[in-house]
Amino acid sequence: MSTIYILWLRQIKRYLRSRTRIIGALGQPLLFMVAFGFGFGAIFARAGAGNYMNFLIPGIIGQSILFTAISSGIDLIWDRQFGFLKETLAAPVSRFEIFFGRTLGGATVATLQGMIVLGLSFIVGFRPFSVLEMLISVPAMFLISLLFTALGTAIATKMEDFHGFQLIMNFLVMPLFFLSGALFPMDSMPKTLKTIATFNPLSYGVDLIRGLLANTSHFGYSLDLLVLGALTTFLLILGSFLFSRIEV
Repeated sequence: MSTIYILWLRQIKRYLRSRTRIIGALGQPLLFMVAFGFGFGAIFARAGAGNYMNFLIPGIIGQSILFTAISSGIDLIWDRQFGFLKETLAAPVSRFEIFFGRTLGGATVATLQGMIVLGLSFIVGFRPFSVLEMLISVPAMFLISLLFTALGTAIATKMEDFHGFQLIMNFLVMPLFFLSGALFPMDSMPKTLKTIATFNPLSYGVDLIRGLLANTSHFGYSLDLLVLGALTTFLLILGSFLFSRIEV
């Protein structure tokens, strides 16, 4: 347990020390809030769909969590190239503890990023449906963060350089985001895109956050939690297996 705690704390300290990384990760969410929130707000309201900002913000929170969580895989590649991972693996602890500690740390960082975006959303006029459910949304963010941090770490175990990982991110992250119902209601999507979105894990994460913050859910809380819980468990098992076979 001490190893998990140390690695968890190290990931958080690394995040807090990198002010440029924190500010840089907020640029895109703020751009989406302003450009989409104010740009499509009037159209959304005229269509009789309500307040677009309240619909959009949970999707932007999901985007921030997705980007930050999967990007945590870069830390693994960094440690691998500069020798820290080799020293960590030489310690007399199981590789599962090392993987789990790193994943918990990355998930905590992604959750903090999501909470910062939620705080900034009040500036552009977002108001949660309930203060209590807003507080409950934090554990929901952590569950989503854990899922995508495990995915990012699992991918990073098979990569040896930053460029390869960035290429994977470009082909994975943006489709996951745009096909998750984060920006547009899934009910209005064409049938083909709606089917694809149904198989997108981020769709259930955004839907869960939106249900808690805006009282609007497409799938329902039970299905959201079932899918997210099952996928998180699977990716933690897969990621720990791949990490146990990593070579440095």
